[in-house]
Amino acid sequence: MVEQFVGTWKMISSDNFDDYMKAIGVGFATRQVGNRTKPNLIVSVEDEGVICMKSQSTFKTTEIKFKLNEPFDETTADDRKTTTVVSIANGILMQKQSWDGKETNIARELNDGKMIAKCTMGDVVAVRTYVKEA
Repeated sequence: MVEQFVGTWKMISSDNFDDYMKAIGVGFATRQVGNRTKPNLIVSVEDEGVICMKSQSTFKTTEIKFKLNEPFDETTADDRKTTTVVSIANGILMQKQSWDGKETNIARELNDGKMIAKCTMGDVVAVRTYVKEA
């Protein structure tokens, strides 16, 4: 199921991301950079079902490797230390990050050849849209 997400995805739009970053506690300076950054997301599957997701930009590159439904420690681009679980259901790749008693979800799904990432923290939702590079 995760195979449909494999490839290099280029961000084409980002809506409400500043409010999302505020909601998860990102400081002003980092938000300014985050709002200007349009990262590529590279998804691959390695041996034994290990999934690799790399967010690559001129500002920062982060990479996580995980198996579906298995908690792992993640250091996010804004330097939060989270316990993260990634699962897939109904074609949606769901990334749940937990830290300091807080929780955020990033739901990625494919729609008309685009990958739509909905980042949710409480009642704040940001939508980031990507297209697959050839």
